[in-house]
Amino acid sequence: MFRLAHPMMLYLLLLIPAFVAIFILAQRQKKKAFKAYGEWTMLLRLMPDYSGTRSLLKFLLLMLAWVFLVIALADPQTGSKLEKIKRKGIDLVFVLDVSNSMLAQDIAPNRLERAKQAISRLLDNLENDRVGLVVFAGKSYIQMPITTDYSATKLYLSGISPGMIPTQGTAIGDAIETAISCFGKNKQNKAIILISDGENHEDDAIEAASAAASAGIRVYTIGMGLPDGAPIPIYNSGVQIGYKKDHQGNTVISRLSDELMQDVAKAGKGVYIRANNSQAGINEVFDQINSLEKVEYDSQIFSDYEDRYQFFLLAALLLIITEILISDKKSRLAGKLKLFQPNE
Repeated sequence: MFRLAHPMMLYLLLLIPAFVAIFILAQRQKKKAFKAYGEWTMLLRLMPDYSGTRSLLKFLLLMLAWVFLVIALADPQTGSKLEKIKRKGIDLVFVLDVSNSMLAQDIAPNRLERAKQAISRLLDNLENDRVGLVVFAGKSYIQMPITTDYSATKLYLSGISPGMIPTQGTAIGDAIETAISCFGKNKQNKAIILISDGENHEDDAIEAASAAASAGIRVYTIGMGLPDGAPIPIYNSGVQIGYKKDHQGNTVISRLSDELMQDVAKAGKGVYIRANNSQAGINEVFDQINSLEKVEYDSQIFSDYEDRYQFFLLAALLLIITEILISDKKSRLAGKLKLFQPNE
């Protein structure tokens, strides 16, 4: 088990672009000052030991030292003592649609981001329930096996995007079957929360939900989208370049399929909630799930952690010492070998 005692310290890494900008500006000012004295080739003859490459090397060492120092401040810790405890809860698997249609912005900022935010907030309110995460488009995958580690679940949740599944589509039935495979053979009550716009084109989602209900797993559905729908944005390197069009060149409008999501919830003996711009619906579903009986189960947790910041602090100090020992000037050997030839 690994964790950071002070994860907020990682925000200090955001200073690196500022350090790079300052370095580039300083180098430009230095070159500008040199040019004021005369031609660069003539100045190099006057300063045979000058090495611009060494300045870059020293800067890179300092930046690497900064990275290790920030990690040390975040205080990485590893679990050192396992303890068996009793918990009471249910097993819950989130099934999240990551098809391109989930990028439609009829629910701000878009359907997918709104769903991720809602799941993250729900995780903040859980205590002893075990959770898993399945993502799907044309295929489905287990993104996170069932666990009580909500921090790890949030980490995996943050990395979810449509690009992670190359096969596009909306195979809801396959996703429900994958979610069913996540549950173990235990006495806990089990539930699936399916979040999708309901545009199923691949398989029989109702039959899969019915199979889940037969296995004692309730299927709750949240319709993410609005009946009027919205176009599907297309991105290139993070920049929106237009909207998806059909073969006739018409803009494709993705609409919420209320009927299918209701039928899936009915077959899965759950309830259906439609999200909108004022509420994502997941809390209403959770209230329903929370009414299920919570069953006691054995669990293991790390009750003690050991600090590991020392290794990163040592690495940072060694890099700083190395930077100090490297001269700004060429060594005689380097001069002969021409390994640090300055840029002209």
